[in-house]
Amino acid sequence: MKEILNTLFEHKTFSREQSKEILIKMTSGEYNEAQMAAFTTAYCMRSITVEELSGFREAMLELCQHLDLNKDFNLIDLCGTGGDGKDTFNISTLASFVVAGAGYKVAKHGNYGVSSGCGSSNVMEYLGYTFTNNSDTLRNTLDKAGICFLHAPLFNSAMKNIAPVRKGLGIKTFFNMLGPMVNPAKPQNQLVGVFSLELARLYAYLYQKSEVNYAILHALEGYDEISLTCDFKVFSNEGERIYEIEALGFDKVDPKNITGGSTVEESAKIFKSVLENNATTDQNNVVLANAAMALKTLEPKWSFADCYYKAEESLTTGKALKAFNTLLSLQ
Repeated sequence: MKEILNTLFEHKTFSREQSKEILIKMTSGEYNEAQMAAFTTAYCMRSITVEELSGFREAMLELCQHLDLNKDFNLIDLCGTGGDGKDTFNISTLASFVVAGAGYKVAKHGNYGVSSGCGSSNVMEYLGYTFTNNSDTLRNTLDKAGICFLHAPLFNSAMKNIAPVRKGLGIKTFFNMLGPMVNPAKPQNQLVGVFSLELARLYAYLYQKSEVNYAILHALEGYDEISLTCDFKVFSNEGERIYEIEALGFDKVDPKNITGGSTVEESAKIFKSVLENNATTDQNNVVLANAAMALKTLEPKWSFADCYYKAEESLTTGKALKAFNTLLSLQ
């Protein structure tokens, strides 16, 4: 580890192979918590490279428990990196149920909050969902509810050595960058939200080399999702595009109107109100805009408006709520 830290102190970068080896050694327990905290902190002080991101990703995918769900279903994941410091409510998780209610199959990858108060796993657990990595159970929920929830620690048990370090630091790290890229179901479609344009470009470079249908989005005020507080940029199989919220027909949203991620109780209350169609207009619109972009990833020939109307129908008719209730009932 001393040599690795000196490489960071000298502002040098790691190759893909070196990055993969570092992460494998971290998860194997070869380094102690102090060493891992030092590495993670020092690494956060500079930008990640494509080679490093690729190596870390390879290590995570090699170590995780794999699922064969994509052989039976055309899957999509809606997942953000987190780490944007905005403390929004659980927008991508709610959008996942909207997409499932619209008739598509969602393999939602999630975890407890590290740099935020309430991650997707926090709210799902609070609302009564029991995490599982049983492939038959997950396949059944996909078939009947249109969605399965993949709690990251169950599929990446090697990460248990790093979890205390991440929790102790309480800040975004390069593990935030990896989350959306290491879904064990390896979905054929992905909507990924990232906290910076720099990271969006790195993601786009890596996804261009894959067979995944993807949309990588970043709201220009720093959100890792469509916030409707500002315009947003999307990198996809079709290229790059900036979406202007006014041109899409939305009024600009006040940031305080989409907060709610600071406590699990508050997040769960908002979560249920959205699914039960009792939320505010701004809360609904933000969820539906993200669901619409996911649908556009699945149906690239559709206009954003068509996708939005499809998402809105899922929410207002109770199909999204049904997907959620069915998921809970199949445990």
